[in-house]
Amino acid sequence: MSRLIINGQKRLEGHVYISGAKNAAVAIIPAAIISNDICVIENLPVIEDVIILSKAIEKIGASCEFRDEHTLIIDSRNIKSCYAAYDSIKKIRASYYLLGALLGRFKKAEVALPGGCNFGVRPIDQHIKGFEALGAKVTVEHGMIKAIASKLVGANIFLDIVSVGATINIMLAAVFAEGTTIIENAAKEPHVVDTANFLNMMGAKIKGAGTDVIRILGVENLHGAQYSIIPDQIEAGTYMISAAITHGDVMVHNIIPKHMDSLSAKLREMNCNVEEGDDFIRVIAKDKLSSSNIKTMTYPGFPTDLQPQMTALLSVANGTGVITETVWENRFQYIAELKRLGANIKVDNKIAIINGTKNLTGAQVCATDLRAGAALVIAGLAAQGQTEIDNVKYIDRGYEQIEEKFRMLGADIKRVDD
Repeated sequence: MSRLIINGQKRLEGHVYISGAKNAAVAIIPAAIISNDICVIENLPVIEDVIILSKAIEKIGASCEFRDEHTLIIDSRNIKSCYAAYDSIKKIRASYYLLGALLGRFKKAEVALPGGCNFGVRPIDQHIKGFEALGAKVTVEHGMIKAIASKLVGANIFLDIVSVGATINIMLAAVFAEGTTIIENAAKEPHVVDTANFLNMMGAKIKGAGTDVIRILGVENLHGAQYSIIPDQIEAGTYMISAAITHGDVMVHNIIPKHMDSLSAKLREMNCNVEEGDDFIRVIAKDKLSSSNIKTMTYPGFPTDLQPQMTALLSVANGTGVITETVWENRFQYIAELKRLGANIKVDNKIAIINGTKNLTGAQVCATDLRAGAALVIAGLAAQGQTEIDNVKYIDRGYEQIEEKFRMLGADIKRVDD
């Protein structure tokens, strides 16, 4: 087990370079096995989720070789099994993308129900609705999702709720379906677009990704491709918020500034200077931060994956801020840990009311999930004294070399292995 130890109140200054997007990586790795060929995936983040998924597809017959720490070569020509057991994928939510990929290629799949961070129910009803519309029979029994079809046929599918996972999974299953599949009320997140772009590089015919209507014209086969995934929007946001909470001056490189619009707008509202270039954003925080109200939404709204980090920032801003969580019903379970650091927060169902305090103080805390762990790191950077964060395994699922990157910015942070 590892802990992070932070001695806070160090002003962050300098440059940080953002890794490839976790949420794109965990969709594109399963997408690669549809091709029955060799794919080269570049700009992968060095995180646990990537390792778990690569090992999972090796267990069903694919060959995975890291050319370097950020480049994975996937040879899926020898896949024989369509069964992904619980032990292979129990730690990650994105395991369900194996369903769409295997169903699309082999017309059958049997995958364990998804794991991942425990901050809410993860319904897969929209995934199942899409698979069944394409002609598959889907059953859930003994913790396994089974899908089988004699053939897949394009269909019009309207998602009852905007779901990133269902949108991507239906795309994966539909690339070989006969005719045209139309997904309405589709998710528009950057990693949905990135997955569609990768599939198109392999020969798929997908149009409309990034809008709420996606059209997939089925093809007979796909070929291998070399593809570099997009930068991580959430990692970038985490460092932008860290600059704000430490009254710092940080240049965040290797990003797509348009992806950060909702966060940039809020930081400006809170009295930060936010300067944008072609592939960077500079955040300069003034002495006094104003509070703000935030409502999480699907893209291009404010991302739920940055909600805990913003709660940490609002806990030291002047005034009272309100955060309304509309995506996950139990994402505020980390609040108790922020309170241990001195935050003044009240939670009523899906609403958190944050009264800014002058100073947070260091304490021993425990990460409850991936983004909650990032929020505790951010709070620890601002707190007086020393903060110890347990359950670092959650943070490692989504952040590459987090302590090294923060040290490069001037933070006093180290990892201790028990």
